[in-house]
Amino acid sequence: MRDVLSIASVKVRKTRIMYGANLSFVQLERYLSLLQGSGLLEHDGDSGYLVTERGIKFLQLYEGCLEQSMRLKGEVEKNSEDMLQLENMCFGSKCGAKQVGNGKDDLK
Repeated sequence: MRDVLSIASVKVRKTRIMYGANLSFVQLERYLSLLQGSGLLEHDGDSGYLVTERGIKFLQLYEGCLEQSMRLKGEVEKNSEDMLQLENMCFGSKCGAKQVGNGKDDLK
């Protein structure tokens, strides 16, 4: 959907959308119908398609969500690396050894 709307940021015909978004004709027809029904894409009588203001807003929100998802993914990966480093610092040193003599298995 994003590809179709992006391609239609300038007035285009079906063929251009189909090839640009790498869709079959059947897929194209379904997407065009869905996007027009949602008010994201308009068709003029001259067989041209153009993204609507609502479609532009959709693209902006989509890009914002994509950027946020990528940022969060990076934060999660960094957090995982930090957790691994903490585990290695603890269990890779003397603090992982069991204390002998008092019968307790507590980590120190």
